[in-house]
Amino acid sequence: MSSFKKGGMYILSSPSGAGKTTLVRKISRNRNFSVSISHTTRLPRPNEKDGKDYYFVSKNNFRKLIKKGEFLEHAKVFENYYGSSKHLIIKKLKQGKNIIFDIDWQGTRQIRNKKLNYKLLTIFVLPPTKEELIKRLIKREKKNLKTVKKRMKEFKKDLSRWKEYDFVVINDDLNTCYNKIMNKIKNKRKTLLDREFIKKHVKSLMT
Repeated sequence: MSSFKKGGMYILSSPSGAGKTTLVRKISRNRNFSVSISHTTRLPRPNEKDGKDYYFVSKNNFRKLIKKGEFLEHAKVFENYYGSSKHLIIKKLKQGKNIIFDIDWQGTRQIRNKKLNYKLLTIFVLPPTKEELIKRLIKREKKNLKTVKKRMKEFKKDLSRWKEYDFVVINDDLNTCYNKIMNKIKNKRKTLLDREFIKKHVKSLMT
């Protein structure tokens, strides 16, 4: 597996349930890649561990961290806060590590606007169909239909952000999607974004 001499930042965003977290974990297995572990105020899901999947904190403690300027980016998503530790990320970048972010469009915009002196590639992951997305959400949320409805309510709003990203990929097959992302990260081949095709796909997801 390839390594990189200089650290870079690689952001994956998507509507909830499109598979970005699974892709982030898969990418992180590559040599010299490290996942940015976010702080969050939401409750842990089954099998999630503090310090491995997220740093779980109270809303009060999260607000204190914001005031201290501890986050490279932070955002409120589905009534909970998420943020990326500035100190930990900069430390790893200086060591030459490549950092993978699993964050939404708000955090992506904040990091882009900071114009840090490191390579930045932003990637937006789309589901193959709305039906498949709903199926994934029902499975992930353990058939909690109230939560699924809440996620789908934000679906169109999240979808509209794809134009802000450098690269857009459809996750219709995990390994194929992963390979496309890694080829883009490694600049192995010229991967042009077919905006007309993506526009049509996004339109089909919104109907």
